[in-house]
Amino acid sequence: MRIPLFVPIIAAAALAAGACGGEGAVSADSPRKARPISPVADCGATAWSDPADLAPDRAPARCKAGAPAPKPLAKKTKITVSSSTGSAEFVAPLKLGIAKGEFAKENLEVEFKQLPVADSIPLLAKGDLDAMWSAPEAAFFNGLQQKFELRWVLGNYSSNPKSKSGLWARVPNGTAPEAAKLDNAQIGSLIGKGSVITYPMSQVLGKHGTSLKKVRFTSLTGPADTVTALENGGVDAAWMVDPVWKQVDGKPGIQFLGGQPLGEPLGGLIYGPGMLRENPDAGVAFVRALIRIVNTYFVGDYKKSAVFVEELASSLNLKPESLTAVPAPIWDWEIRKGTTDRLQKAYVEGGALGRTVPESEAVDRTFYAEAVGHKP
Repeated sequence: MRIPLFVPIIAAAALAAGACGGEGAVSADSPRKARPISPVADCGATAWSDPADLAPDRAPARCKAGAPAPKPLAKKTKITVSSSTGSAEFVAPLKLGIAKGEFAKENLEVEFKQLPVADSIPLLAKGDLDAMWSAPEAAFFNGLQQKFELRWVLGNYSSNPKSKSGLWARVPNGTAPEAAKLDNAQIGSLIGKGSVITYPMSQVLGKHGTSLKKVRFTSLTGPADTVTALENGGVDAAWMVDPVWKQVDGKPGIQFLGGQPLGEPLGGLIYGPGMLRENPDAGVAFVRALIRIVNTYFVGDYKKSAVFVEELASSLNLKPESLTAVPAPIWDWEIRKGTTDRLQKAYVEGGALGRTVPESEAVDRTFYAEAVGHKP
């Protein structure tokens, strides 16, 4: 989707530790009770893919439009979900689903709160929030090490191959992108080393003979500053988000080096104890609605429909042209095997994380498995 994805927050774990006072903390070795899984109409073999399939051109899981069908909860249930913004394309399924009543079909009343990640993590761990539409950033893993009951339960999107959101660098005219030298480079960024973008940035740097430890970061305050700094030589390279990269695409001496790994979602839905343990029925219902929203509205190049773009832009409070300026992301609710390992490796490399936790303590795929009727 290639817009400013997630606000980095390295200090959130410390904040969470102070705010939670141990509430909501459970042993990471206490898994959820197994729940029965039944076949789901119109969600067949294509509704699940092997998490170990890391092929960049992997087809995302899909059910038919309108599936999985709603299964309304017996009692109307209010859930509160937070995100760092309500006006960015990465929250599109959530905001459109509220507008179209898809959650109401599950007898869910969804309250959306715009909160920084720093505020959301302690509230989620305490149970004052039910879910967070964000990403497993360094603060998430720090929280897990504090034994907070948090899990990444649903993916959001993978990058469109046509997108050039990523690391752009100044190179001598005529120099191929792969020949760019970045050792000791000054890199401009809107993010910190605790953001998920650290992972793809580490990959790109590695291909150019350096690492997060061997480059210098300059904090920039906004997308426009990123363009200015790169064009005037204030930085050697910069991470460009959608649709900002279009302002430098094709300019002499500036080359795109790489972006988010294809076929690998880096964010999505994170649950706290309210959904994981206290009301898993609501947890499944919320996931089921989000999956249905993707299958119904976000398949293929949905931006070709001017009518839908207008509707989507209205729900996000954006101009339609800001959506059509960049390729449609590939919405993908599944979580790839090893993503949390790769993220944590980058956080450790960048100094935002001291130690790591295994995937089993960070990811729970059972919610979407149940929603689409997949039996292991």
